Amino acid sequence: MSSALAIAAVTAVIKDLLNNGAIANDLSALAGNPVRVTSKAPDLLKTGADEEPGLNLFLYHTTHNTTLRNSALPAFNPRGDRVSNPPLALDLHYLLTAYGKDEYQAEILMGYAMQLLHETPVLSPGAIRDSLSAIPSLQVSGSILPPAYQALAAADLADQIELVKIAPEPLTIEDLSKLWSAFQANHFRLTAAYTASVVLIQSQKSTRAALPVLTPNLYVMPLSHPHIREVVSAAAPPADVRITAASTIRIEGSGLRGDVTRVQIGEATVTPADPTESRITIDLNTVGGLRAGVQATQVIHQLLMGAPAPGQPHRGFESNATAFVLHPTITVPATCSLAAGTLAVGFTPAVAKTQRVTLYLYEHNAPDTRPARAYSFAAPPENGIAGAATTTTSVAFGVRTMVPGAYLAYVNVDGAESPLALAAGQFDSPKVTVTP
Repeated sequence: MSSALAIAAVTAVIKDLLNNGAIANDLSALAGNPVRVTSKAPDLLKTGADEEPGLNLFLYHTTHNTTLRNSALPAFNPRGDRVSNPPLALDLHYLLTAYGKDEYQAEILMGYAMQLLHETPVLSPGAIRDSLSAIPSLQVSGSILPPAYQALAAADLADQIELVKIAPEPLTIEDLSKLWSAFQANHFRLTAAYTASVVLIQSQKSTRAALPVLTPNLYVMPLSHPHIREVVSAAAPPADVRITAASTIRIEGSGLRGDVTRVQIGEATVTPADPTESRITIDLNTVGGLRAGVQATQVIHQLLMGAPAPGQPHRGFESNATAFVLHPTITVPATCSLAAGTLAVGFTPAVAKTQRVTLYLYEHNAPDTRPARAYSFAAPPENGIAGAATTTTSVAFGVRTMVPGAYLAYVNVDGAESPLALAAGQFDSPKVTVTP
C-alpha cells in the first residue's frame, strides 16, 4: 500500500509522463518555443503577451472512492489494541491546461497531451518506479534527486494492490466556468479534466496479529430464534396474579430451550430448571438483585462447542425482550404516633437510592356520610439511604398533619404499586392505626 505521499506521487508521475511525451514528440520545435510542463495552481502561472507555451497539471479535488471507501474501517480489540489498518481509498481529479501566446500553440500541446494520456490509461509499477526512483543502470542514488522527489520515492505507490488508472472526466462549460472563477485566474485557457483512480493510502502503525488456528473445528447447526410471547404469574386464578418478589413467573413462547438456556431479568441472570420449548418457570425468590418496577426479560441461548466434550458455552441466540411489572410488598407497624412524626415501612425487594417512592394512606372503613380520607407522602431524599449503601429495606416517611384513624397503606415504586390483601371481598391489609 501507499503512504500519505501517494497523492503527490501520482501528480509527479503524470507530470513526468507529460514531460517525457513533450520531449519525445519534440513539442518545443512544433511550438517554436521551449515547452514547460508544470503542476501549479492556475492563478500562479504567467499569462498575457509574454506567456510561455506549456502544459499545467493541477489537482483541484480529491474524493473518496465509492467502491472501496466502506470496505473496512480501522478496527480495535476490546483492550484498545489496533488489529487492522484498512487503506484510505481516494480518487484524484485533475485539470490539464494548455498555454501559449501564439496561434495553435495551445491546441497542439493539448492534442499531444490528450493522445498521450489516452494511450497510457494505467500507471504501471515500472513507470512509477522510473519516475520516482533512481535509475539502477546509472548508479544514481536517491540522495541526488531533488528534495521533493527524495520524499516521493518513499511513497510505495508502485507496490499498492490496485493500479492507478487515468480516465477522462466530462465537465460542462458551466462546470469549467465555476472552477476557473474559483481559481481567480486572469484568463481562461483550453482545459481537459481527468480522474486518477484509485490511490490507496495505508497507515504503517503496528497491529496486533492473532496466532494461527491450532486446531480447526467446524460446527453445523440450524438457526434458532427463541421468542417470548408473554411473562405472567404462575399463580392460578382467583389468586392475585400480580408479580411480586415471592412469585413464580411463567415465560410463555416458542423455541425457548437451547443447549444452555439462561434468562436475563433486569440486571440478573438465572439458569432455569427444566426449560421446555414453550415454557420456562422461574421462582423469583431465587433471583437476587431485583428492584421493583418494570423488568425486561430475555431468553439467551448459548451453544456448546469446542473440546473437551461436552464443550464450552459460546454466544448463541437471544430472544426478544418482554417486560413485566414487579410489584413491591410492604410491612407497616400496627400503630403509628403522629407525635413521633415518621412511619417506617418495610420493603421487599429492597429500594435503591435512585428509585421514586411514594406512600399512600387511605382511610379504612370510612363512613358513608363523607368521602374517605386519603394522604400521600414522598420518601425523603435518596430514600433516606446514607453513606456508601445503595439500597434499603426500610424507608421512614415523614408523616405530616393528618386525622388519626385506621388507614390502608400501599406504596408506589417507579410506577409499580404494592398489592392490598382482601378479606370478605374488601381491602383489609396492610393496615396501620394512626394515633395522636
